[in-house]
Amino acid sequence: MAASPSALRRAGNEEFRRGQYGPAAALYTRALALLEAAGEAAAEERSVLLANRAACHLKDGACSLCVADCSGALDLVPFGIKPLLRRAAAYEALERYQLAYVDYKTALQVDCSIQAAHDGVNRMTKALLEKDGVNWRQKLPPIPTVPVSAQTRWSIPSAGAPEANTPATASQGEPDQTAAGTERARTLKEEGNELVKKGNHKKAVEKYTESLKLKQECATYTNRALCYLNLKQYKEAVQDCTEALRLDPTNVKALYRRAQALKELKDYKSSIADIKSLLKTEPKNTAALRLLQELNRA
Repeated sequence: MAASPSALRRAGNEEFRRGQYGPAAALYTRALALLEAAGEAAAEERSVLLANRAACHLKDGACSLCVADCSGALDLVPFGIKPLLRRAAAYEALERYQLAYVDYKTALQVDCSIQAAHDGVNRMTKALLEKDGVNWRQKLPPIPTVPVSAQTRWSIPSAGAPEANTPATASQGEPDQTAAGTERARTLKEEGNELVKKGNHKKAVEKYTESLKLKQECATYTNRALCYLNLKQYKEAVQDCTEALRLDPTNVKALYRRAQALKELKDYKSSIADIKSLLKTEPKNTAALRLLQELNRA
């Protein structure tokens, strides 16, 4: 009896774990050939197989083949974390730093807690600064905007494909983060956002706090920090921005709000340092430039 695509994928994963990247790639190719006939119905499974085969190519140093497979995987299922990170690594190895930077930044929009992507952005920033000088950002291709649906999807294990994530370097999101928990966290955050619009910052803090218990997310911390600023709880605002920056070290809102809170706490030196960090990312940010003027007068 002919092997099924899922049996071939499992066999491929086994070869990959043993360091047999060529044989693993061949098994993924056979599984893909079987699925081609199924067309759109098997888009997700085909995307996983392409991303897995891309990992084999990356291990074998076949970076152009890795890029091609990752692009194929992303065409089928946009904003997949693994193909984004693998394509970024391949672009980096090919010294195509602008494209690597875009993929690392896109991956952070999907999940701002991925250390490999933060490290990649830092490496590419350094490389591009050396290569293209201070105006390197102007030469970048556009960074795609990731829809909210994709931002949460990748922290939820796919029920139908328990092995979809192998070969894996690390699972995205916390392993015990259930789909229901992630969905509840998002609902609570949105309820908090609605309360902020109505000016009810105290109640909004409660919603954000509940949300953060279920899922630590950059935007939830910066939103709660905004509430603390309005409630004149400056130390709490600083703490929340620091947590947000731990997840995303160049987050503009976190840097700006922490600078605002530090100014109120009369820690002008730290406040100026935050604004200067922000201006490295967004040199023309008018609010930041205005705050810097105020701080220089303080």
